[in-house]
Amino acid sequence: MLKAPALKQLLGYIVAVVVIGAATAVLKVFGGHVNPTTVALVLLLLVLFVATAWGSKPAILASLVGVACFNFFFLPPFGTFSIAEPENWIAFIAFVITAITAGQLSARARQRAEEANAARLEVERLYHELQDSFERSSQAKALKQSERLKSALLDAVTHDLRTPLTAIKASATTLLDDQRSLKSGEPRLDDEGRREMLEVIDEEADRLDRFIGSLMELARIEAGEMQLRRAWNSLDEIILAAMKRAEPRTRAHKIELWLDDALPPVNVDETAIVEVVYVLVDNAAKYSAPGSTIKVAAKAGDEKTVRVIVEDEGPGIPAELRERVFEKFFRAMRDGDQGKHGTGMGLAIAQGIVEAHGGRIWIEAGESGAGARFIVELSNGA
Repeated sequence: MLKAPALKQLLGYIVAVVVIGAATAVLKVFGGHVNPTTVALVLLLLVLFVATAWGSKPAILASLVGVACFNFFFLPPFGTFSIAEPENWIAFIAFVITAITAGQLSARARQRAEEANAARLEVERLYHELQDSFERSSQAKALKQSERLKSALLDAVTHDLRTPLTAIKASATTLLDDQRSLKSGEPRLDDEGRREMLEVIDEEADRLDRFIGSLMELARIEAGEMQLRRAWNSLDEIILAAMKRAEPRTRAHKIELWLDDALPPVNVDETAIVEVVYVLVDNAAKYSAPGSTIKVAAKAGDEKTVRVIVEDEGPGIPAELRERVFEKFFRAMRDGDQGKHGTGMGLAIAQGIVEAHGGRIWIEAGESGAGARFIVELSNGA
């Protein structure tokens, strides 16, 4: 049984013979109205047609059949394969060369077109394979990142929800036991002890409230639903408000404030920017040793910006991690920081607030080469 390519070629041979034969018959019927030149042109066109449609081998066959028909039927003496006149020999030879050459060229052009089309299809196939591979890679990367975030969120929930709940539960249980012991006349706690238990409950409840508030704030930022209440504010007052809020966190540190004279006002949401400065100061206190210095500075940048700088004397942040520390939950995914608890949401929120104001935030090494230096740049509205 013939395969498809062989069958196609056989069909091409048959078509070549039939087309040339049919054309010869039609031209012979109208022989009185056509001359040998017209016949040669018609046969050449048919050879080109066969070459274009069926390839080089059927075109060569069409050329040979066309040459035989041209000689036998249209060059005198008719009905023989001999040629009487020299000019007819010239016409015959020219026809033979032209027919074979034209057939070959047309077939070659067809082959080149087929090769080009095959190359195009191969490029498209490779492109789609590459695209599929990229999509699979992206999906795998996204899945891996999702798993990391789930793990980080689980770690955050485990610590930042369970730890304060445990403290609240323990304090409340102690107070209840003490209340029961009063009935038997043997109280376990004095007034100072009860106050300490109540302070633990109050502080841990505040901690829970801050954690849930951070989750909600981060969700609003990521959803693009953060509503800024902009107004013209003094940057000095914003920083002083943030430092007052951070006092409980910075009691064990030395604080240096460097505020330029005549700082221009800034058109910002005061509460939001206070939150940014607080987060940076809180972060500096968390990652620097007690007794070390935390510097907070505000100064004019170029003619259209102002900068807030918070610098600590802690271990610093490696250059390759300075972009990633602004990712949500990144702190919870870091290794070697078991003693530093947190969810890693603070810096992500700070970046979201700054960018919502059209500003930017980045990290550098401290001026002495140690520690971390957080820089917030905001437009002064000039």
